[in-house]
Parts: sequence; C-alpha cells; structure tokens
Amino acid sequence: MAPPAFKDHFSGHAADYARFRPGYPPALFDWLAGVAPGRDCAWDVGTGNGQAARDLATRFARVHATDASAEQIAQAHGPANVAFLPEPAERCSLSDAAADLVTVGQALHWFDLPAFYAEVERVVRPGGVVAAWTYQLSEVSAAVDEVVVDFYTNGVGPWWPPERVHVEQGYRDLPFPFEELEPPVFTLEREMTLDEYTAYLGTWSAVRRYRAAKGADPIEPLRSALEARWGGTERRRTVRWPLRLRAGRA
Repeated sequence: MAPPAFKDHFSGHAADYARFRPGYPPALFDWLAGVAPGRDCAWDVGTGNGQAARDLATRFARVHATDASAEQIAQAHGPANVAFLPEPAERCSLSDAAADLVTVGQALHWFDLPAFYAEVERVVRPGGVVAAWTYQLSEVSAAVDEVVVDFYTNGVGPWWPPERVHVEQGYRDLPFPFEELEPPVFTLEREMTLDEYTAYLGTWSAVRRYRAAKGADPIEPLRSALEARWGGTERRRTVRWPLRLRAGRA
C-alpha cells in the first residue's frame, strides 16, 4: 500500500524554517529521557531540520529522524548518532519494538493518525513513551501581540490549512491512544530582532499560501506596523511560545 499523500507546506522554505524557527527548551528533552524506559533509541517523526533530533542525540544512543519532505531532510544536520531519512510518518524503517521514545514536534496534525499510531505500536517497545507537542502563537508584548494576532486571524487567516485548528487546540482535539502522562509546563524562548521575528512570521504556511495566491508579500506592511511597537529595528526582544505537550506510555 502506498503511503498517504503528503501535504508539503514547508519544502519551499526549508532553509528559512531551519534558520528562524525557535528551538525547544532542554528541560523538555530531560523530562522525556527521564520517563522513557531506556535510552537506546528515539524515533523523531516529522523531524524537519532536525532541531529535536539534535537534542535527543545528547540523551539517547541513537536517533532515527524522519521526515516526508526530502528538502527538509537535506537541510537537517546533527551528530553521528542521528540518522536522517526521508520517510513518511506512517512507514518507518525501524524494526519492531526498537524505540524507547517516539517524538513528534509541531507535526502531528499532518499525519494519517490511524496509520501513524499503528506504526508507533509496531516500532515502540512495551512501556515506551510517545510524545507530541505543538507551540502556540508567539508572545512579545501587548502592543506587538495585538498586531500579530490581527495578522494571524484576519491578514492571513483564510490561508491557514484546515489542520491548523489542531495546533490552536494544543492537540487536545486529536485522538491519542496511549496511557497519558502529566508533563510539566514548557515554554520556548528566543531573543530576536524585528527582522528575525518577521522572517519567522514569514515561515508560516499561511503566509506562503498568501504569497502564492495573491502575488504579494504581507510581511512588509506587517513589519512597518510593528516597527514602532518593537522599539527600533536593532532592539532584541524576548519572544515566547507556550508549548502544549501530550505524552503517553504505549
């Protein structure tokens, strides 16, 4: 059987995605390694540019990092104990009961969930942990956030893929057929200039779809609207993204 059709919203800007997307907090991976039954193998699904895989590699003997986008895999890099492979989430080359931990960062909403969960049941060892997380809309300040929320909702709102609703719900609306664990609260943080922040906003799938549909870039007027509220183009501000995590034991 062929794998399900892959909705590729990211290959066209894989380099920007790798450069401007926020990294995950080390405490997230410390917690995941602590609840996993062993530290031999982690499968990072939808690895993108490999940011989670690199953190997992410092805590697990080997990491199997996969993504359906060959271009994302081409941008990925990591230490020698990470194998980056262009594989769909629903079909993994790992052997049965090979993984102590399965992680999905900001990608669960793209998968064929019944097929993916069946593959997880095959690949994860008994008592292994499955964790899927997504991060919410960024937070900078009330003045900045007001503009960005309006841009998110009205400026590019019609161009969000329908799967975006699952991100907004923190994956709580998706089936998760595992014995759920209660994780700590985690937040992503990154110091950014206005140019870096608007470049990050430019990696949104809705922005890419807007550009393709309208033949115009919505980021430039957004940047102008944000400049005074940011406090100058050279100012570095702390950007935060609340992280929503679902974790369970197989």
